[in-house]
Amino acid sequence: MNYNIDTLCVQGGYVPGNGDPVQLPITQSTTFRYTSAEDMGKLFDLEASGYFYSRLQNPTNDLVAEKICKLEGGTAAMLTASGQAATFYSVFNIAECGDHVVSCSAIYGGSYNLFANTMRKMGIEFTFVAPECSDEELEAAFRPNTKAVFGETISNPALVILDIERFAKAAHAHGVPLILDNTFATPINCRPFEWGADIVTHSTTKYMDGHAGALGGAIVDSGNFDWMAHADKFPGLTTADPSYHGIIYAEKFGKEGAFITKCTSQLMRDFGSIQAPQNAYYLNLGLESLHVRMRRHCENAQAVAEFLSSNDMVSWVSYCGLPGDRYYERARKYMPNGSCGVVSFGVKGGRKAAEVFMSNLKLAMLETHVADSRTSCLHPASTTHRQMNDEELIAAGVQPDQVRFSCGIESADDIIADIRQALEAAKGA
Repeated sequence: MNYNIDTLCVQGGYVPGNGDPVQLPITQSTTFRYTSAEDMGKLFDLEASGYFYSRLQNPTNDLVAEKICKLEGGTAAMLTASGQAATFYSVFNIAECGDHVVSCSAIYGGSYNLFANTMRKMGIEFTFVAPECSDEELEAAFRPNTKAVFGETISNPALVILDIERFAKAAHAHGVPLILDNTFATPINCRPFEWGADIVTHSTTKYMDGHAGALGGAIVDSGNFDWMAHADKFPGLTTADPSYHGIIYAEKFGKEGAFITKCTSQLMRDFGSIQAPQNAYYLNLGLESLHVRMRRHCENAQAVAEFLSSNDMVSWVSYCGLPGDRYYERARKYMPNGSCGVVSFGVKGGRKAAEVFMSNLKLAMLETHVADSRTSCLHPASTTHRQMNDEELIAAGVQPDQVRFSCGIESADDIIADIRQALEAAKGA
């Protein structure tokens, strides 16, 4: 049956059989026993499905990945130890030394640093383009060795709503996939594959887990990108892999399974950033209520944004649910049922006033986390984006006075009362 996404949150992935436990079992084992070398050999040759070492795959993880895959409408998925690992794997799976990637500049600071510094040391060049760049600027960013375009559905912390169709069209015109980080929107509010994206990543640590309980990441393949049609660009998928007896992933597993199979059998094998089965179990618990929580997050954020927009201590507010917001119409197109629970705003008086405001919050927690059931607050310029200079901050859509306010699922009245008293304390700072 084709279940509603709300039902998939609760019952997707793991379906217990007769006499099986209702709750997802945790396969807390590093290894798996086989009765013959031949059976085990088939696993190493990718001739049979199964498990031999939890550094690559684990049954608990695969069932949770299947649920996320169904939520996104993809064909294959995998879990990683963190969202950062998911971002790295998604790009490194198809780009190697000497290659190039186009990335939107308005992305999470950790992703920017990964691309601009760490992966550059590995010989992969990145060109960053503004999300609202002209068609000519976007076209000029591509090179003959470009292998992917990367962006975020809703950028963290700038809250830019990416024009998914536009970036997907540009990527496909150059024969490369669009990879989107869908962490903030989640598949509850946006399913990027329906708008042309090819690969989706998540920091499951955020809304999917929802309780600050377990680190994790996920990668989902739409199964739509035809790797063989662009065989010369993606030799890792379209030519023989000597480390797996000459297997050609795109031929053996098709466009529906090639990307995730290669990412698991090569990158997870060699880097080992797998999510712990216990964390996957916690993640599954979070996913069961994701559809309920996201609605409350968005309701609270809307109420907070409306309050902030009328407060004389606030210099600006960014939330796509406000009719005057620059991304209001785009959000109605891509996520008509709500975006996320994060609101960005500036406190009058600049950086110092913002610091006083945050120091006086009682309910909202000052932490590096975001997108959680508890309301939290952060000053990106001095924390998550502190590795950037002012020029890079502005390019990423981050202002020095910017406060990233993540609305939890508490009472909206209590959240607003906390903000009100902290703003009063910041007057004259």
